[in-house]
Parts: sequence; C-alpha cells; structure tokens
Amino acid sequence: MGWNQHRDAFLELDFRAMVARLPSLLALSLRLARQADPRAARIVLGAEIAQGAAQAVSLLAVNTVLTRLIGTGPIEDRLRDAAPALTVMAVVLLVGALLRAASTYATGRLEPKVERVATELYLERAAAVELSAIEDHAFHKLLDTAQYGAQSARRMIMYGARVVNAVISLAAAAGVLTVLHPLLLPLLVTMTLPSAWSALTNARRRYESFHTWVQHARAGHLIGSLLTEPAAAPEIRVHGVGPFLLRHFRAMSETAEAEQARLARLAARTGLIAAAWTGLATAATYATLGGLLLTGTMALAVAGTAVIAIRSGSTSLNTLVLEINELHEEALFVGDLQRLYVEAAERAIPVGGVALPDDPREIRFENVTFGYPGESARPALDDVTLTLPLGRIIALVGENGSGKTTLVKLLAGLYRPDRGRILWDDVDVADADRHRLAERIAMVAQDFKRWPFTARVNVAIGRSSAALTEERLATSVAEAGAEDVVADLPRGLDTLLARHFSGGHELSGGQWQRLGIARAAYRRGRILIVDEPTAALDARAELEVFEKIRALADSGQTVVLITHRLASVRHADLVHVLDQGRLVESGTPDELLAGGGVYAELYALQAEQFSAPAPTSQVG
Repeated sequence: MGWNQHRDAFLELDFRAMVARLPSLLALSLRLARQADPRAARIVLGAEIAQGAAQAVSLLAVNTVLTRLIGTGPIEDRLRDAAPALTVMAVVLLVGALLRAASTYATGRLEPKVERVATELYLERAAAVELSAIEDHAFHKLLDTAQYGAQSARRMIMYGARVVNAVISLAAAAGVLTVLHPLLLPLLVTMTLPSAWSALTNARRRYESFHTWVQHARAGHLIGSLLTEPAAAPEIRVHGVGPFLLRHFRAMSETAEAEQARLARLAARTGLIAAAWTGLATAATYATLGGLLLTGTMALAVAGTAVIAIRSGSTSLNTLVLEINELHEEALFVGDLQRLYVEAAERAIPVGGVALPDDPREIRFENVTFGYPGESARPALDDVTLTLPLGRIIALVGENGSGKTTLVKLLAGLYRPDRGRILWDDVDVADADRHRLAERIAMVAQDFKRWPFTARVNVAIGRSSAALTEERLATSVAEAGAEDVVADLPRGLDTLLARHFSGGHELSGGQWQRLGIARAAYRRGRILIVDEPTAALDARAELEVFEKIRALADSGQTVVLITHRLASVRHADLVHVLDQGRLVESGTPDELLAGGGVYAELYALQAEQFSAPAPTSQVG
C-alpha cells in the first residue's frame, strides 16, 4: 500500500540548534500565553522568578545557620544566634509554598487557553487555504504534524515555567559555590553534562522517528478505524474483509513496535554511558571538596553549605537540562505549527479583489486549461472555450473523466486555471473577490457532505452566516421536495442525523440527496451547481427533482447540471458536451440529437437499454 511509505523526515536538533532556536520558540509560546490570558501569564512568570529568588535566600540562610551552629560557645547561645536565620528559612519555605500554589493555579488556567488559541489558529488557517493545498500530499503531511503543535504549546507553558525557576535556582547555587571556591562551579557543570548529552541525544532520535513514521502511524490508525466504521461494516462481513484488515494492522503495528524497541535499546545504552560519566564527575567533585577540607582551605561550616549548594545546584542544573530538552522538543512541534501558519498564509484564498458585476449576462471560459498536479499528463481540461448564459439551465454532458466536475469546480472558484480566463461579463475571475464569488454559488456535489448534525442544521448550514428563520427553512425544504423526508424523521428537523450517536438517525441515499438540494436552496446562490442530482433516486423521484430544478431556473436562478442520464437533459436550455477534457459539442438537446454527434451517440446507447427486449428464460 503505497501511502504508508516512510520518507521526507525532518530534523533540526543539536545543541547549537537548541541554543539558537530556543529563545524565538519560547517567545512564540509566551506570545500565545499572553494572547490567551495575560494576567495568568504574568502570575506564572512572577511566581517562578520569585521561587528562584527564594532559593537563593534559603541557601544564604542555611550558610548562616551552619556557621552559627558549628561555631564556639554554649549551645544555647549558638541556637539563639541561629534563630533569625532559621526564621528566615521558615518564612522562605512558606513563601515558596504560596508561590508554587499561585503558579500551579495560574498554569492550570493558562494551559488549556493556550491550547485553544493555538488550535483555533491552526483550524482557521487550514480552513482558509485553497482546495489545491488540502489535496497536496506535502501540505497534508504538514497538517498531520502541526496538529500536535497546539498540545506542545500548552506543555511549553509548564516547561517554560520550570526552566525559569531552574535558571534562577541554578544562578543562586552557582553564586554561592563561586564565593565558596571558584573550582567547585566547573565541577558542578561537569557533573551535569552527561545528562544533557543523554537527554538531547534521545530527544533527537524520538523527533526524527516521529517525522519518519508519522504517515505510517496515520495509516495504521486508518486501517484500525475501518474495522469499526459503519459504512464499511456490511462489506467487511459479506466479503470477509476483517482478516485482511487485521493482518495488515498487525503487520504495521509490529513494524511500529520494532521502531519503539530500537529507540528503547539506544536510550538504555545512552543512559548507561551518561550514568558512568556522571559517577566519575561526582566522585571528582566530592574528592575536591574533601581536599579543600583537609588542607584547611575551607571551614567545616562552609563545606556543609557547599555540599547543600552542590546538591541544590546539581538538581537545578539537571532539571534545567531536562526541562530545556523537553521545552525544545515541544518547541520543535510548535515550530511545525508555525510553519503551517506561514505556509497556510501563503496558500490562503486571496482576500479582496475586483467586484463582480451585479447582474452579469454570462460567464465565459476562454481557452481554459487545467491539470491536477502529479496526475495524468493529459490535462483535465484542455483549451476549453464555452459560454454559460445566466438565468438558464446549462447541462454538462460527457463520459467519466471528460472534465465536467473539474469545469464546475473552476466555475465555483475552487481551482484557478493553468492557462486561459474565466470571465463574468468582462471581469476576470483571477482578479475578482473570491469570497464574493463563492457567495453567489450554491453546490450540490456528487459527494456532498453529510454533516453529523440535526436535519435543521444540515439544511441551514448552506448559508451559516445568515440568521436561521423557519420561513426560509420551510421554503428550502419545499423547493427540494424534501417534505416527506422531514415528516418521516422521528423528531422532524430536530432529528440528529448521526446514527453512531445516541438518538441518532440515518437517511437513505435518496433522502440525503433531497436534503442536499434543500441545503443548496437555502443558500440562495445566484448559480446552482448540481452534480448528478438524481443518482440515488427512483424514476418518480427523479422526475420530481428535475421539475424543482426547472422551477428554480424559471425564478431567475442559473442551474449548471451534470448528469449521466441524458433523458433528463431535455429540460436544459443549453448542453455542452465534453470528451477527454475538450469541448466537442454545444447546443440545445434537439439540435444535438439532430446533429448525430457524441451526444446523439450517448443518448442512443442509453435509450437501447430501455428499448431492448428483456431476455426470456427457458424452463426445461
């Protein structure tokens, strides 16, 4: 299955990249935090800075306490002398607890808001891009990876707070150690370097693995979901597809497990090397401290403070390295999200442009050529020139792959021609306001979306920006001939059309088609594009639907009709016949039948299916 290939891995993670990119990515997270909840962001930042400062005060107080207690004189005097410093330590502990509580509360408020803001931006940008971007493999992979960026932005708030706290705590411990003896500080750094190397190495491997295997994971989830998908359930059971899907799911899961085992094996080896290095550095640090004591260079009270400062500094430095690593790893996914923001902005549907005529007479395709990237060398439309007179029924006819659906997507502004022009009177669509153009279009596509909402919303979503009124809703249902569909629903228009939810209901294909037409009628577009509107209807219902479409045209609405049932095209005012992406005939149905061309040939082939005598069976 070609769609699960592993390629295009993306990786930028080493110490230099971490140092270079961390400030900008952390600033991005902080901007999201301020955008989500400025007050909570200030509380978190202030509380973490204050906790670090409290750590410094605590170390100074510890040094004072040890100096007083280890000094000379009666124990009562030494305890009395140490009491102020002990009081300071108690106050610092209380203040630290209050600061941690404030930070926890503010972080709890801030994190979900940051995730929401990042997710909204993700969805907003993704919804605004051109259709060609959504259909592009590379852009869709970016969508896959960037969706984790919102959760990463949320976690960056937590890791960022810990980094700020660890930096200030480390600065306090480092300052104390430097004052005690300059040699202790580089030894402290040496103790922590193995942890930094181990964490960064493992993060690099995990991130590389994620980007290499993201499509594989997506494909595995897809196969698993097919086994429980209602639409696939009948064929799975009748055709016995279950074992086939399970076999592929198991194979893909086993390869993913092998990748996780590889990462675990490498992480274990890296951890052992780092642990050995850390042990040697720790032994050297405490040996140096012992040497200073033996030579009398350092007093016992100062040495006690140094031990506490080393342990505190080592903990802070370890925390700092690990949290920076986590922060950077999350920031990489936030970077993917940022790349999506940038690329989506570049591929967004343009805003603004030349106004379209208020009451155009026609739409003209002039030498229009369009091909889908990466597909057949033959363009979907090849040098097509035709006219769509407005206020009429225009039918597009041709065999599968002739370019009919591509043409109406160009008409609706979903694609832009590779060559040629599409003109509304004399206004080129390339220069027009695309959003204004879309407002004039209503579409019932062959694969229109069956929204998992109520029947009411499924109709009104045709113009979600308009105020929902019962009059407009009832008129649209009537224009689509969907009154019986609504009447048969257990709760009428308030019936949930999602069978996999409690109380949900499912419609037949023909019922959904009527509801789709009602949605297009509710939109009140100047141009109604209908792609195979009767594919799921019986003969009687088909006749009724075409009568409704004729009525829409009589009221001044332009109808562009795509259908394979040529007998239905007799209602059309104009027929354009396409063949392999080229326009081969145009005219009224009667003119095309009399001309004896492609349309007449296709019409005759379909007519033979109904006029041929039924085969007789012989009973022997």
